[in-house]
This record gives sequence, structure tokens and C-alpha cells, in this order.
Amino acid sequence: MKLNDIRISAIGGTLCSIWASISLGDVLQTVLTAALGTLISFATSRLLVRLGKRKR
Repeated sequence: MKLNDIRISAIGGTLCSIWASISLGDVLQTVLTAALGTLISFATSRLLVRLGKRKR
């Protein structure tokens, strides 16, 4: 076996083991948490921009 074949086999095995351990519930929870974090970040930045304009 060549070194590249061993690397590809190791990466493939790692990806398969990770894929098997992730459930749909985990993926949905991650997506919802990311969406909520994005909304809060956006709202906070907009609020800070408005507060900055008032002080001028």
C-alpha cells in the first residue's frame, strides 16, 4: 500500500465512525442553536448601531 492509500483509508474510517455517532436530533439542535445565535448577534449589532447614532 502507498502512503496516500493509508491516509485515504484512515480518513474514510474516521468519517464513517463520526457519521454513525451523529443523530438527527443532534443536527437539528445544532442548526437551531446556530440560527438563534445568528439572530441574537444581528439584533445586538443593530441595537448598538442605533445607540451609537443617538449619542452623536
